[in-house]
Amino acid sequence: MTRASFDLPPHRRRQVLAASALGGFAATVMATGVNVVLPSMVDVFEAPFATVQWVVLSYLLAAIALLPVIGRLGDVLGKRRVFLTGFVVFGVGSAACALAPSIEVLIAVRTVQGVGSAVLTALGLALVTDVFPTSERGRAVGVNGAMISAGVVLGPSLGGLIADLASWRWVFGAGVVVVAVGWYLAWRVVPGGLAAGSRTFDVPGAVTIVGALLALSLALTTGQTSGFAAPGVLALFAGSLLLAVAFVVIERRVAEPVVDLDLFRSPALSIGLVTGLGTFVSISGVILLMPFYLEGVLGYAPRQVGLLMAVVPTVLVIVAPIAGWAADRFGERPVTVVGLSSVLLGYLLVGGLGEDTTVTRYLLSFLPVGLGMGTFQTPNNSAIMGAVRRGRSGTAGGLLALTRNLGQVLGVAVLASVWSARTVTRAGESLGSDATLMPSAAQVGGLHDVLLIVQLIIAASLALAIWDWWRTPRAGTED
Repeated sequence: MTRASFDLPPHRRRQVLAASALGGFAATVMATGVNVVLPSMVDVFEAPFATVQWVVLSYLLAAIALLPVIGRLGDVLGKRRVFLTGFVVFGVGSAACALAPSIEVLIAVRTVQGVGSAVLTALGLALVTDVFPTSERGRAVGVNGAMISAGVVLGPSLGGLIADLASWRWVFGAGVVVVAVGWYLAWRVVPGGLAAGSRTFDVPGAVTIVGALLALSLALTTGQTSGFAAPGVLALFAGSLLLAVAFVVIERRVAEPVVDLDLFRSPALSIGLVTGLGTFVSISGVILLMPFYLEGVLGYAPRQVGLLMAVVPTVLVIVAPIAGWAADRFGERPVTVVGLSSVLLGYLLVGGLGEDTTVTRYLLSFLPVGLGMGTFQTPNNSAIMGAVRRGRSGTAGGLLALTRNLGQVLGVAVLASVWSARTVTRAGESLGSDATLMPSAAQVGGLHDVLLIVQLIIAASLALAIWDWWRTPRAGTED
């Protein structure tokens, strides 16, 4: 399939890329930068951590629930209009967070900020895909992805620095400045007319998909503390399933669905989303568990842990643009296979970490993971976005962002629960005991059990990517 792109001069395309990258950077910085100031919020608002953690969860849940709908809105109403609105919503949410008088208000307005985040992440990549020709798409997607990863890396450091120099409120206040710059740049350079032409919006489909994703996310989140067999959690899972079935039925009957299910007939899109979800589930779960291993087993201080854990995102930022160039030069499919192969090698090495692992061994084990994630994500994202016509690029961008966010929730919920259960079982204690208090040998054994699951997920993803490459008549020829 050949995609037309807007006939913009090169400098204008680069400016659109800058606006998109700045929006993605703002969204990820605000997602990770707030984590370091949660203890301050506990003290200021005199609220328990169980309540304060919803400052993080409300942001993530709002983004997950709305991503498919936001993508479709961009396709229907025009990406420029919705993208600019996303900056405004994000900025208003940031300002409201900075001024929040109570923890309850802060949680509520973080939801508003999460809505803006969904717009920026879903439509930013769609804009890049629309304005860059196929021959340059990989490099542009790589730069965009590098900025998003940079936000993940720099978020905690910037949040901590701003909080030290001023207060936790200025972490949100700084977000207002960033989005103001982003809005102005987008207003100047993003072309109009980026709409599908149809003004029909599927409200029933939107309601059911938002409800299904919200119920699923709440079930995965609350299940970590209440137990996944708790009646309330099971009810949420059941409600999510029923709403998902209703969504599919609705989408098959309406003329202009929120998510055109026929899109999934494209192997480039469906395989790309599945393999991307697998990598996000894996990396999210592993990143969550590594501080417990580095601090609880190896005895490193928090600052040392932060430096050690920066290896994967730092390498990813460096490699992503290079992978984009390689995808443009050699084709997207072979580069994704190389990337997943490196990720699998890395997780096999990480699976060998023990109670006496050295810093060098740790870094060398995680280096292939960072290299592989950077090499895989860019061409995979490019292939997904290139698999749809321009009128559906917003939907594709929303689905792509959804796999990233939902993968984080799944990875944290499922893999953390597996680690906890396997650790206390190996220690001979009853389920429900605190896994972090178990002997080091049991904690390492539980980590190895998690890594085995991760290795199987990545191996399956690699097999799918190899099959997708093999089935292509001409290697390197992309949709």
